[in-house]
Amino acid sequence: MKNNHGISRRHMLKESATGFGMLALADLLCGQNNVHAKSAAVGSTSKPGGPLAPKKPHFIPKAKRVIFLFMHGGPSHMDTFDYKPQLQKDHGKPLPFSKPRVFSATTGNLMKSHFKFKQHGESGAWVSDLFPHVSKLVDDLCIMKGMNGSNSRHGGALLELHTGSDTFMRPSMGSWLTYGLGSENQNLPGFITICPSLTHGAENNWSSSFLPAVHQGTPIGNAGMKAKNSKIPFITGTTEDIIQQMELKQIQKLNQQSLTEAGEDPNLEGRIQSFELAYRMQTEAPIVQDLSKETEETHKMYGLDNKVTEDFGRQCLMARRFSEQGVRFVQVSHSYKWDSHSNLKNSHTNNSKEVDQPIAALLTDLKQRDLLKDTLVLWGGEFGRTPVSQSGDGRDHNPEGFTMWMAGGGVKPGIQYGVTDDYGYFAVAEKIHFHDLHATMLHLLGLDHKKLTYRFGGRDFRLTDIHGNIIKEILA
Repeated sequence: MKNNHGISRRHMLKESATGFGMLALADLLCGQNNVHAKSAAVGSTSKPGGPLAPKKPHFIPKAKRVIFLFMHGGPSHMDTFDYKPQLQKDHGKPLPFSKPRVFSATTGNLMKSHFKFKQHGESGAWVSDLFPHVSKLVDDLCIMKGMNGSNSRHGGALLELHTGSDTFMRPSMGSWLTYGLGSENQNLPGFITICPSLTHGAENNWSSSFLPAVHQGTPIGNAGMKAKNSKIPFITGTTEDIIQQMELKQIQKLNQQSLTEAGEDPNLEGRIQSFELAYRMQTEAPIVQDLSKETEETHKMYGLDNKVTEDFGRQCLMARRFSEQGVRFVQVSHSYKWDSHSNLKNSHTNNSKEVDQPIAALLTDLKQRDLLKDTLVLWGGEFGRTPVSQSGDGRDHNPEGFTMWMAGGGVKPGIQYGVTDDYGYFAVAEKIHFHDLHATMLHLLGLDHKKLTYRFGGRDFRLTDIHGNIIKEILA
């Protein structure tokens, strides 16, 4: 629809050429803080309104933010955190019960772990020698061994883990968090995903779906890029305030008139909000992404001085910096390396060398900065692996029972919850489905998963849909 000036909003957005800054309509509409002024400090926030403004939780939270360390492909739980002595004894024997129907017929007999397990810390948690650094921190971990999902294929399993549904496009858990709580820093996105995967659902795993577009995850690079080359695009750190504000005022007048005549346009408003956020990011985002501001000691702690650990170390350090500055949900992805249908011994050895030191550094760094207490750190993949062999020394997918762990953010430290059978095939006690994980995560952040709803298409939706139980036994 045209306005009285003979130009549409869409045409104006398309033809204007001065960059993201010109679309910062919220600041102009409210006539408040010029948030990108040269004197703006890191950690500052803009006006109290807006879709990402901090919101009150349903009750007092234990955690303020989440860092999700995603191991894409599915780490083998019986080779990492779920020690199975019976599997060691029965190596080479047939599985004494029926395999799930969804699994490959090419799997063979029981296969022991290639790795040695030891007990660590006061909790006595068993950890394999794949994680020598993380094993020193087991007294900070809540190891959940009874995890289970509903889908044995990567695409469906990733969607279920990230969105709660393996069959429909739904908002990501990071999107739900920013929808429910907003962001602590209006100059940065509320939801960031670092080097995300481009497969198995790709952007659907960090999509806001039917939630307002401002709650979409902001990708920094992708799995095909080195972390050192991954930056938020088009953020230069410079603006031309006076010129842009003059242009913005004119666009604001045109859009106000067009909105009055045409009514709401959610798609356009979502784009406007994303552009206005990009405008506010110009000053702060480059500072947060600049890892040279960290000490040499910190670089070494995260493994940035080692080519094996450098890439994932950069991602973990970046996650800490964004979380420290108020980003509500940060995901770090180790993609796509854990899918060990064959050659598991070598692939898991190489994978763990890349992530073990950086993960331990992140936990240690958060703890030293007094951030771990209100930062929920989640580690794991979309499923586990089978205790039976495949293609030599490989293992097939297993959503029936596997391990994830959490740390900080109001969970009990130094505990193990959940049990798989003697071989690690099925979760048999204290089970945690992805729906339960989501319900518990939201609870830790002060949100009732049954009340966090959004009406779309004539019905109320939520992250846990009609499912989900809070696992009270793991709450501190």
